[in-house]
Amino acid sequence: MSKAFVKDGSPEEEDAPSAPALPHGVKNYMTRRGYALLKAELEQLVKTERPALVKIVSWAAKNGDRSENGDYIYGKKRLREIDRRIRFLMKRLESAVIVDPASQENTQQVFFGATVTVCNAEGCESTYQIVGIDEADAARGTISWISPLAKALLKAREGDTVHFHSPAGPCEFDVVEIGYK
Repeated sequence: MSKAFVKDGSPEEEDAPSAPALPHGVKNYMTRRGYALLKAELEQLVKTERPALVKIVSWAAKNGDRSENGDYIYGKKRLREIDRRIRFLMKRLESAVIVDPASQENTQQVFFGATVTVCNAEGCESTYQIVGIDEADAARGTISWISPLAKALLKAREGDTVHFHSPAGPCEFDVVEIGYK
């Protein structure tokens, strides 16, 4: 049987998303900054990276035997990765609901976009901003609004104690400060 009709099944060939999937029936909330970052990445891929790679693959295809042509093989693989990321970004941007944290009227409670300072039982303070799924980066202090900590913090007020289950076990935090930027 020809290889053209057999799916290899290698992991890099699968059409897997580059970020966590949105839970079914949940809106894709995003801050303006997060939306702008995804849009900039999409434009970079569409206007710069993909056209440059198409030129390389086209040049490599003209060099003859494609089965042993590294530029062609790698280029086609990278082109598939870029196309997959472009499709993913387009879907995420189409479904985005942009929320401006600065326009939040009820600043006494934690909602999407809030920057929250919490204190654990040992007295260590941490600051988190509650953002969209695609913007979350715990190392930068941004957490997804569907994460366990964010869910526990939602609707809390300054002085409240929130309880949640982390992978390390049950945790407790006191809400020290809430801000919207």
